[in-house]
Amino acid sequence: MAVDTKDSRTPEQRLRLIEDRFEIYNLIASHPPSADTGAGGAEFARPTGRAAIAGGSSNPEHHRAIEQGIAHFAGLPYVRITGDTAFAISYLQILVPDRVGPLFDVPNHGSSRGFHVHRVSANRWEFVRTDEGWKIKRRTLRPLDGTEPAREILGGALEP
Repeated sequence: MAVDTKDSRTPEQRLRLIEDRFEIYNLIASHPPSADTGAGGAEFARPTGRAAIAGGSSNPEHHRAIEQGIAHFAGLPYVRITGDTAFAISYLQILVPDRVGPLFDVPNHGSSRGFHVHRVSANRWEFVRTDEGWKIKRRTLRPLDGTEPAREILGGALEP
């Protein structure tokens, strides 16, 4: 990787940017395991406010989905950091086990009927730096169903 000789940031500033990016990656990466285990303290659902967000994974309907094998699968996010704020654009797939159809054997991996994609969405995460590190300020997600709102979110990763 070539070093940009026009970059006026110090090595310390560049290192902080790398560390910030990894912390944000970890926040986003913690969403699927949190949602799939019902760990309310780290859930990032649609409701607003910390208590409402944390409560999203503890409701009985969500636990029924967990018991039926729901899996949240996130793609690698695009992250842009500006000072003490940042945003990220990512994809999220909701996978669920197939309940019909033949059982397939995969050598050394057991048998299953497979999974199907229940939903795919575009996500925009907004972050703020706090004394305790980066925190999620807001999350917006829209289904990838051909409508403009999801394309607008994805377009955020293409802005200069």
